[in-house]
Amino acid sequence: MKFQPTDLEGVYIAEPEVYRDERGYFLETYREMHLRDLNLDIKFVQDNFSVSNKGVVRGLHYQAGEAAQYKLIMVCSGEILDVVVDLRRESSTFGRHVSVRISEENHKMVLITDGFAHGFSVLSEKAAVYYKCSSYYNPELERGLQWNDPELDIDWMVSDPVVSIKDQSQPLLRDLSQKDLF
Repeated sequence: MKFQPTDLEGVYIAEPEVYRDERGYFLETYREMHLRDLNLDIKFVQDNFSVSNKGVVRGLHYQAGEAAQYKLIMVCSGEILDVVVDLRRESSTFGRHVSVRISEENHKMVLITDGFAHGFSVLSEKAAVYYKCSSYYNPELERGLQWNDPELDIDWMVSDPVVSIKDQSQPLLRDLSQKDLF
C-alpha cells in the first residue's frame, strides 16, 4: 500500500495494490506494518459502517480529549468527497481543509491522525462507507464543526445538501472553545 501525504501534515491518501482477474479483484485494506512504516503506532479498536443517499453531507465530526481518534476511511460502494479540517491550534495549516474523492472504483482511502474534524458528502446515488477508529466513540467528548462554515469555504460538490439537524447546529470554527481544539 502506498501512502501519499496531503497538504495537511497527519492526513494521508492510501492507495492499495489491486489484484484483478476474470473473477473480479482483491485488495488489502489494512496492514499494521504499513502504519509503522509511517512512524504511526496506531491500534484500531472500533469499526464503523454507514450507508447514505446522494447529496447527504455527514460532518464535520471529531472526538475531543482522550477520545481523539485516528481514522482510516474507505468506500465499499459508490463515491464520496471526503473532507478533513485541521483543528490543531499550533499548526501552520489550522483551519485549512483537504478534500479527496474516494470510491469503490479508485479504491483510495484516507488516513487521518488526531487533531482533525472529518466529514463527507455522497456523490453517487448511494455510498457505503467503512472506517476504522483508534478510540471508542464517547458521546460526552463528541464535537462538531459547522459543515458550511464560510471561513472554511468547502465545496461539498452537491447541489442540494441533505444535512442532519445535529450537523446544522454545530459551531463555526471561530466559535470553538480552546478546550475543544487540539
